[in-house]
Amino acid sequence: MRKVVMKLPGKMVVWPAYLDSRKPRSKGRKISKGAAVEAPRLEEVAEAARRLGLNPEIVHEASLPHTWWVKTGYITVDKAGRRRISLLKDLAAQISSMRKESSMKVKKLGERPRV
Repeated sequence: MRKVVMKLPGKMVVWPAYLDSRKPRSKGRKISKGAAVEAPRLEEVAEAARRLGLNPEIVHEASLPHTWWVKTGYITVDKAGRRRISLLKDLAAQISSMRKESSMKVKKLGERPRV
């Protein structure tokens, strides 16, 4: 049986493809390449939404209809009175800052003590 994504009042569905700078708009990207991030993972999108206070709910093993063979999953988030594109740009910016934060930690751990 096929699962149908229904509209929920005050909620929005976010697929990782919406934020992926490697995808053209015809394959699902919703924001400009400059605002998008490269290959966002479902967990990254959910963590970014959590940090923004959007109460994410993860749905694994779901696929966009035009790429039915790729099970990327999606999250549902609270709209919080924001417009769709604004919310997506905020999520991408949060993912970008999380990645920078993560790379800074790796650099600090990888540094050798100076003698």
